Amino acid sequence: MLYSTPAEAAAALSLVWRWPNFSIGELACRCRGRFCAGEYWHDAGFLDGLEAVRAALGGRALVVTSGHRCAGWNAAFGGAPLSRHKQIAADIALAGHDRFALLEEAEAAGFTGLGLAKSFLHLDRRARPARWYYPGSETLWKR
Repeated sequence: MLYSTPAEAAAALSLVWRWPNFSIGELACRCRGRFCAGEYWHDAGFLDGLEAVRAALGGRALVVTSGHRCAGWNAAFGGAPLSRHKQIAADIALAGHDRFALLEEAEAAGFTGLGLAKSFLHLDRRARPARWYYPGSETLWKR
């Protein structure tokens, strides 16, 4: 469900928020008012998956470098026209994590869209599984 602002989302979700390690702000659009007022796309299953990955990694923090993007920010950011970020996806920083363990736990938690980059792992929950490499990252993901 799409909320226009983080405040609107917080008001609507305050009584049901059960994801202590993630916040609306870190998953909301970061265009800083250039195109929207901080849209937030809520998907409980997606957040459950993020919490499961974090727990499986011993509670180590997952740093979200990009979450939801409004259409304007996605275009300005260079995102694909059909990017899952226009609903809900998360790019998780690899710093401080074993990239292979993070990937394994993401798959176990039900993430089906897996983008393997040099410094982050893209996660989404698309209907048809997909895995891809971002430019220059393929050798880093070979064992």
